[in-house]
Amino acid sequence: MSMVVSIVIIPAIGDQQQPTEIHEYVCCSPKVNVWCGLLYDLIVGNFFYAESTVTGNIYQDLLEIYVFPQIDDLETVTGSKIIFMQDGAPQFSLSVRKVLNGKFPDSWIGRDGPIPWPARSPDLTPLDIFFWGYTKNIVYSKRIADISHLKRRIIAAIETVTPDVLFKTG
Repeated sequence: MSMVVSIVIIPAIGDQQQPTEIHEYVCCSPKVNVWCGLLYDLIVGNFFYAESTVTGNIYQDLLEIYVFPQIDDLETVTGSKIIFMQDGAPQFSLSVRKVLNGKFPDSWIGRDGPIPWPARSPDLTPLDIFFWGYTKNIVYSKRIADISHLKRRIIAAIETVTPDVLFKTG
């Protein structure tokens, strides 16, 4: 449950002015975790995790049940072999690295992967450079009422990332 905290700027003692500045901050707001992939001019996903914390096992399930079948379809349609890039903590678990090694032998980029990518690298991924900032600007342009509203705003924002938008940012 979120709570709005108001901070009122009170004038100095003896000052005849009324408080004029009120700042509102949302505290303890509910959160969602969403996964998306970017391939050429396509957005793969949006997948909302039911759990608040994404563990290696949860991430592995996402890959095997949701992501890999979509990648297989895309490889068939495009005729191209995909190199998978993922940074972040869940991918570093041993079980996830084994799954990635099996699916993308010698062709995935990440921490302790065959194509190394250091944790917290200053070299941003395409999702970091454009996608997440773009969608967050749209999502948070209006106050969010609840989790359901947040998810709808995320989905709507992702839908605005068309191939034309991706082409213009590349």
